[in-house]
Amino acid sequence: MTHGTPPFSADAALRHFRSYFTEPKDVVAHPQLSRDEKLAILREWEQDALRLSTSESEGMGGGEESMLGRVEESIGVLERSPR
Repeated sequence: MTHGTPPFSADAALRHFRSYFTEPKDVVAHPQLSRDEKLAILREWEQDALRLSTSESEGMGGGEESMLGRVEESIGVLERSPR
């Protein structure tokens, strides 16, 4: 942790997941998050990717289709893992 960086917060990560994670697999691998917190963050990310995917299909750009697939894959990994 660098000087001035606030400690990790699951609540903040849920609200601003893109500030904390580059890829959905980073959420899955994060050691300070519970399985339920990881799923909550990934579901928010999924909704965001779905909105962007819908915008793209309406001709507004976006390119989130591959991100949506990666988010859904990460959700599947967590759902198949033991609690």
